[in-house]
Amino acid sequence: MVVLFIPFLIIGGIFLLKYLTFNNSTYKVASGNGFLKTVLDKGNHGEFLSFVSLEKLQGHTKLMTNLYIPKKDGSTTEIDLIMISQAGIFVVESKNYSGWIFGDEKSKNWTQTFKNGQKHRFFNPIWQNKGHISALKSVTDFEDDNLYKSYIVFSERCTLKNITVTSPNVIVLKRNTLTKLITRDMESSYKFLTIAEVNQLYRDLQKYVLVDDAVKNAHIKYLKARNL
Repeated sequence: MVVLFIPFLIIGGIFLLKYLTFNNSTYKVASGNGFLKTVLDKGNHGEFLSFVSLEKLQGHTKLMTNLYIPKKDGSTTEIDLIMISQAGIFVVESKNYSGWIFGDEKSKNWTQTFKNGQKHRFFNPIWQNKGHISALKSVTDFEDDNLYKSYIVFSERCTLKNITVTSPNVIVLKRNTLTKLITRDMESSYKFLTIAEVNQLYRDLQKYVLVDDAVKNAHIKYLKARNL
């Protein structure tokens, strides 16, 4: 009988640990997502784990998640996560995927492959994040390409099998290396922004977070229409 309860105790312990981590994070305030909506949704959970990693960084930083930035055609683009610091604006595209990941920066689609041979194609996340950065530039006073750092963050559960990246300021990585790589990037980077500018940019972008359901539904409808 005791043996039967062991799996439940393990699962309960994992959930308790996740709840404590969630409760000690500012993710709920930043995203508006409750605990269950965070841990039971694969996409939200990946964003949350990256958010928690970035919260641990030293220095003056501001984190924002789920930004709906308007585009010139009247639609919006959703940014998973950004971190504003004196070293620049780190724009994070979260991919909470498993399997083997193959991708080239120059290709429209990347491939996720599983052990059983099943394959799934998905839109190039570097291109996706490039669109996010372009939208950010259009709503801020900061247009210098060097200011923006594009981070494509995959789950620890995947294997980055064959990834080709040629552009500067673009990094494709697994989440367990995020803290190390972004710290190194910040320490070696020129300080583009003052603390006052970091704070002002954070305030300026607040209107694009915690948006209402009408904005979210219009965004989803747009993506479906484009098969994204």
